[in-house]
Order: sequence, then C-alpha cells, then structure tokens
Amino acid sequence: MPKVVITGAGFITSIGNTETAVVSSLRQLRHGIELYEPFSDTKIPVNLTAPIKGFKTLSTDPEDWTYPSDYKIRRDILRSLPPHGLYAYCAMQQAVANAGLKPEEVSNEDTGIYTASAGSAGNLYYNLERMHKLGIQKCSPLGITASIAGTLNFNLVSAYKILGSSTGFVSACASSGHALGCAFDEIILGRQKRMFVVGAEDGDFASILPFAGMRALTSSGNPDTASRPFDKDRDGFVGTGGAVVLVLENEETALARGAKIRAEFTSWGQASDGYNVAISHPNGDGLARAMANALKHARLSAKDIDYINAHAPSTPIGDRSEIKALKQIFCNAHPKISSTKALTGHGLSLASILEAGICVLAIDKGFTPGSAHIQNLDPEAQGLNIIRQTEATGPETILTNSSGFGGANVSLLFRKHG
Repeated sequence: MPKVVITGAGFITSIGNTETAVVSSLRQLRHGIELYEPFSDTKIPVNLTAPIKGFKTLSTDPEDWTYPSDYKIRRDILRSLPPHGLYAYCAMQQAVANAGLKPEEVSNEDTGIYTASAGSAGNLYYNLERMHKLGIQKCSPLGITASIAGTLNFNLVSAYKILGSSTGFVSACASSGHALGCAFDEIILGRQKRMFVVGAEDGDFASILPFAGMRALTSSGNPDTASRPFDKDRDGFVGTGGAVVLVLENEETALARGAKIRAEFTSWGQASDGYNVAISHPNGDGLARAMANALKHARLSAKDIDYINAHAPSTPIGDRSEIKALKQIFCNAHPKISSTKALTGHGLSLASILEAGICVLAIDKGFTPGSAHIQNLDPEAQGLNIIRQTEATGPETILTNSSGFGGANVSLLFRKHG
C-alpha cells in the first residue's frame, strides 16, 4: 500500500497564527486563554475563552470584519463565510504555500478536501431571528451556506476550486479526527493522490456558552491555571476556535514534485463506547479499542510509541476515562504523555486536527510538548509518564487521541518519515 505523508500545514489558533508562533508557544508553555468580554454579564457562570488574536469577527456583516492584511479575500467569497470559515480560508492559504503547491495541484481530479466543523451557531441564530422578526425576505441569500454544519465544506470547495472528493464530518470533538482518518483511507485506496483536511470552529459566545449548561466549562476566572488536564482539581474545559489545515499526499506524489515531507501519517483507529450520549465510558473502553486498532493497523506495539498527545480536555469525567484507557493499552510501556489543551483550550471539532498538527510540528521540529498547569496530579494518573515541561528532544512515533459525544473515539498515529 502507498504511504501517506504530511507535506503542508496552516494554523490559525489561540496560541499563534503561524507555524513559528505555535511552535514558540508550545516550547515555552505559553497559553492563549483570556477573560472574554461577552461573558462579563454576572448571570453567566463562566469567564474565559482562548480567542483568536488579530481577527475581529463579532459583527454579523462579514464586510465589517478585520483580519491580517497578509490575506486577500474576494468580497463574494467573504460574504458567504462564517467566522470559522474566515479562519479556515486563511489557514488554507498558509497550507498551500507551506506545501509548495501550484494552483493546478490544488484544483484537479486527484485532489480532494475533507472538513470538520459544527457550523456557525451565531450565524444560524442571527438569520432565524431576522426571519421571525422581520420576515424571510430580510434574511441573507447566503444565510444557509454561511451557517449550517456543511458551511466549511461548501465554501472551501467553491473558493479553492476543489475537483476531487469532498465532504464534511460531524462527530463533535472527534470530527476532524474522522476527517483525517477517512482522508488517509482515500489515499491508501488509491482514490486520491492528495487531500486537504480542515478543522475549524467559531469559538465565540454562541458556540461555547451552551456547554456551560452541560456543566462542562471551567468556572475558574484565572487564565493561567483554568485549563489543567490531569490535575485533580480540574473542573471543566476552556473553549476555543480557529482553524488548522493539513495537506496529506501519497508519498510517491510528494517525492515526485520535490515536496518536503514533514511526517508520515502511519495509521488510525476508531471505536465507539456504546454507553452514553454525552460522557465517555467510565473505563475508557472505546478509546482503548481505538488505540489498539491504530497500533494493529500500523503493526506496532505499545512500546513503539514515544509520545501520546491526549484528548484530556480538563473535565473530571473525560480525563479520568482516558487515564483508564491509557493504562489498559500502555500498562507495560511508558510513553511520554501530555495534553496541549492546557495551552490552546478545547477546540471541539477542531481539536483533533489541531493536536495532529501539533504532533507533526513536534516530529518535524524536534520537541515534545509538556502538559501545563498541573499543580496536583490526579492520583488516578499515577504510573503514567505525564510530562509537565516541554522537552527539547522530539518523538519519532506519536499517537494522538480524540473523543466526542456518543462515545466516538479516534486515535491517529504519526511517525518520522524514513
């Protein structure tokens, strides 16, 4: 079977809007979490998000948005974008340049795109409210394509003239993991030579605050310690938005055009809990099977894994479930483990590809990101090699986990090329 390699990446994140900035934040354990002014009402029980810097997308009119002058976006494209569509459009420009792709290599029958997002809750609410209050003719003709769950796919396929496979994935916090895995399969099966995979979220009031109703968000008002995966006093996650794009290629195709290979995407695994609509299996059984499947398909053992980027969102139940899953698979191995959500916040359907991108950077740039803000390690995590500082040496083989509503679990496996 052909090998799948990563040749390009683009980042619009709470810890940096370029690859260089993201690496710097990871090395220095510099988080992107802040007090969020729209949550300042005393009736709102949460205070924090991890916002995107350099972009202002609060207006309901995209033409009022501001974004870095490096990006040039035609008006007709901009008018159909939700906030996370803007982030994704910019991350796509980065990824195309980073991979050294020519226009004809982006738009051809052998190049496809898979995306992941929850849609734009803010846009949907705004348009429905206008419809009810002012009438249907007062709604934007592009209100649907800028709102519903497929908005990322609609807009990017059109804007970048994608001719190959395309679809959107919606499995909550496992969404972009599924998008990556299925894109991997497209290349392995010979259906496509190249795939863009995109994950993005608005990360604003409407997309984050509903999680407070689930008691899933931290009540902490301290940005420096609020997101603390694996700490015994963790009390919920900090939400974030942004976009990450990875370019996957058949190894032969990448080498033929002289591309720099950042990492090899070796395999993936998935499994379901079959347990609860919102919370993970208490013993982490589904995630354990997903990790076992990824290892099996790569023909690797637990001892071959150098580093695990955990899903661990800093919720009491979620972290504990993953701890138990990790102990099931890695009971006789001691890979380094961290959760970079302590720095980035939890990106929901963006999370999996954000962390996959971090894993690619760790392999390519030679460092292992630490798990920040742990003051008192959860006693249940004793025995796991959870590193608290970023290390200056990089892993060769990485597993990264994601878990979503309904017990959807995805594990992705990357390693140094060659």
